[in-house]
Amino acid sequence: MFSENKKPKETLDYSKNQNKISEGTLITGDLVSKGGFRIEGKIEGNVKTEGRVVVGATGSITGTLTCESAEFEGSFSGNLDVSDTLTLKPTAKIEGEVVIGKLVVESGASFNVSSCAMKGAVKPISKKQNGEKSA
Repeated sequence: MFSENKKPKETLDYSKNQNKISEGTLITGDLVSKGGFRIEGKIEGNVKTEGRVVVGATGSITGTLTCESAEFEGSFSGNLDVSDTLTLKPTAKIEGEVVIGKLVVESGASFNVSSCAMKGAVKPISKKQNGEKSA
């Protein structure tokens, strides 16, 4: 009746799940999910996910977006933090401050940002370069 042979708990991978915000939907507030998003509507607030975000041609985000990767056909205004790749399609319009791992911009995309930093782009200078000895 009571067995000590318990099955190990499975670790669920939510990053493959996708939430959809349909065209005609307006969300005001913060969204947090382990799964990704497909956004065709409008979001005014902060979006945070460990997954991928796809913003369709009718989609827009005004606020902060933190995610693993993002693909934009629609618009964004605010602070964008993408740990891996940000892809901008020809209809994309991006404004604000951007921190990314990699950037792919297709012809026609609008990328008017006040600052853009690439993660890992700045490497510390070692004192051991050029045969110098460190103290």
